[in-house]
Formats: sequence, structure tokens, C-alpha cells
Amino acid sequence: MNQSLEDTLNSFDSELPLDRAHTIPSSWYFDPNIYALECRAVFGETWQVAGRSEQSTAPGSFLTTEIAGEPILLVRDADGVLRGFFNVCRHRAARVVCAPEGTATRLRCRYHGWTYDLAGRLRGVPEFEGVSEFSREEFGLAPVAVETWGPLVFVHMGGLPTADPREATNRSIGDLRAYLTPLPQRADALELANLLWVARREYEIACNWKVFVDNYLDGGYHVNTIHPGLAGVLDCAQYRTEIAGNTSVQISPLKPADAASNSETGKVRTGANAYYWWVFPNLMINIYEGVMDTNLVLPLGPDRCRVIFDFYFARTEGEEAERFIADSMAIADQIQREDQEICEEVQRGLRSQSFSTGRFSVKREAAGYHFHRLLAGRLRDSGTKPAFPES
Repeated sequence: MNQSLEDTLNSFDSELPLDRAHTIPSSWYFDPNIYALECRAVFGETWQVAGRSEQSTAPGSFLTTEIAGEPILLVRDADGVLRGFFNVCRHRAARVVCAPEGTATRLRCRYHGWTYDLAGRLRGVPEFEGVSEFSREEFGLAPVAVETWGPLVFVHMGGLPTADPREATNRSIGDLRAYLTPLPQRADALELANLLWVARREYEIACNWKVFVDNYLDGGYHVNTIHPGLAGVLDCAQYRTEIAGNTSVQISPLKPADAASNSETGKVRTGANAYYWWVFPNLMINIYEGVMDTNLVLPLGPDRCRVIFDFYFARTEGEEAERFIADSMAIADQIQREDQEICEEVQRGLRSQSFSTGRFSVKREAAGYHFHRLLAGRLRDSGTKPAFPES
């Protein structure tokens, strides 16, 4: 790690109590060196959502995605085992599978025709006669670890590729459920297994991915000023935040139906409480009665990100359910547009010479400080290691 980057990372004091703490420096939101380190040390070394479990249930079904610049392929092999790989041909690094999802009996790179089976083993190598010291067994697709929780499929890219593509990793990366704790244990009581996926929406935002996370984790601080419709539904005086491990959850009682039902938001945000879960670094889950949406923010560069919303509902059949779903998604879109506008404004302000760090509201922003401390720990730990493992 060069001295300049080390100084930048050490400029944030993560040991201070919340009432004395400052945010990470503004440069962390646009410095290309910080961004490059995040792609490797944060997104490359944590469990990342790669898709929904329902997308790859039958043998031969696959889906592809990209996480912090890394192309990822998930495929269910002939034995029914869900496998994950870097979607990169071992010949000249073209994508092996270009479609976002589908089914296949083999994985054939369109560039030079190298062909892999569904377990990632190299099977076909056209016109490669005469190449010495070449073994197909050593050129299978590079694997990534795969696990599922609820409706989501996670991958972990931190496991080093092995000669045998059937092995996901050759070092311990930790169990997914332990990484998510206490979310799985707490979510069981909310009956999320009864919810069905309905639709996906994507937004490209002109801000660093951390700006979006900061906004989500401010403990409802911005709700009254940025989301007036949502503010009419949440009992912000009773809003609270709980922090544990790699997660936090913001919980707000919902106002009684007679107080909120006159608003469009109140008609689709019902129940006793709203739950806003976050999992380090970039997964957010919003839960209401019979409604859940997952928000996944993926970095596209130092000052751009993509936010992917997947919408789940308990009731999906019939005209009334269809109207409810349409209205609920419309409210979610309105809230997201409001967030997008303020996040892009913040990104512009972070470059001002007048701003270097901010302070945290003790009442509201404990989860934001938790995020910054986890982030700094990851970056500093990885910054002391070589970018590539020694052979």
C-alpha cells in the first residue's frame, strides 16, 4: 500500500465514541484509489447477492451478473448442484455466457469456442493441437463460493481459484448464515418465505455507492424533509436502530390505519412495524406487512452506482392484489426518485473544498458510523496485503 493511500485510510478515526466521531473523509467518495481498493477488499471479500434462487432451480439453468467489475456466472449442474464461477474464459478472458439468464447443456465461449461443462470443467478446445505443457484439468472456469438464504443467492469471490473447479475455495471465507446473523433468525418470525417475487426495477445514480448507503442508514433523519409521504406513515418519534455484527436494522412503528390510510403511502405500507435491514456492505431489505423489497447497490465507478430493487408480495393473484402491487411499486419508485435527487446533490457537495468530514447525530446515525467503521476495517486490513496472492 503506498504511503498516500495509507495516510488517507488512517485519516479516519474509528475508535472514537459516536458523540465525538467524524464521518469518513470526503475524498473516500471519489478517490479512484479508494474505489479500486473497495472493489477488491470490500466487494471481493464479502458475501454478495448475485441473484434470486428461483432463477436457477432446474439443471442447466443459469444467470449472470457483474459485481464491482467482476463478471459472475451461476449455473445448476446436471446433478442439481448450484455452482458459481467467474464468467471469464480461461483462453482470452471473454465472457463465457452473455445472456442474463436462461438454460444450457454446456457453456461455450463465443470468441474461440472453448467449451465447459456445467460443472466448469474444460471439455472442448478447438485447434489446440501441438500446445505443450497444457492440461485441460488446470483450465476449468475459476470458481466462486455460492450459498443461499431465503430467496437470495450469494457469492463470495474471496476464495482463491483452484485447479479443480468443483472446489469453490481453498481457504475459509466463513459461513453465510453466520455473516448475516442476526438477520436470518429475526426474519424467520416475519414469514418472508411466504412472499413471492413479482418484479425488478433498476436505477443508475450519479453518486458513489457509499452515499446511497449513508442515506439509507441515517436512522430516518431525512424522512421528514425528503420523504413527506413516508413521514405520514412512520411514527418517527419511536424510530429506533439496532446494530449487530455485519448488520443493522431500523425499526419504526407504523401509524394507526385511521391516521395514515388517507395517504397513498398509507394504503400500501401497513402493519405494526416497518423494518429496514442492512447487511454490510450493500444490501438493504425493506419489510412491511405482506411486502418486501430488496435494494442492492453496486458500484459502477467512484461517482456512479446502480441500485437494483426486487419486489416481493404475499398476495399476487386477483385484481385487488394487482392494484396493490402496482400502487406499492409506484410509492417505492417515488421514494427512490427522492433519494436519487438528494444523493446526487450530496455527491456534488462532497467535492467542495469547504467540506472534509461531517458529524453524526447520536440519536439517529449510529448505523451510519457502524458502516464507516466496518468499511475502514476492511480497507485497512486489505491494504496491508498484496493485491495478488504470492505463488
